[in-house]
Amino acid sequence: MDKPTAEVLNRVEEASKDKRISCTVARKVAEDLGVPVRIVGDACNELGVKIHACELGCF
Repeated sequence: MDKPTAEVLNRVEEASKDKRISCTVARKVAEDLGVPVRIVGDACNELGVKIHACELGCF
């Protein structure tokens, strides 16, 4: 299974506020980096970032 790269981890950390990130922003990070949303979700788990306002149950 693929693990989040340093670039993904950095982007998630930059995009989160107070260890939280919205589903919309998380999906945008995945799209911008060309990675599956699952990788962004894994990055959030690794960083302790909570995803809120989930729209599609992706995370």
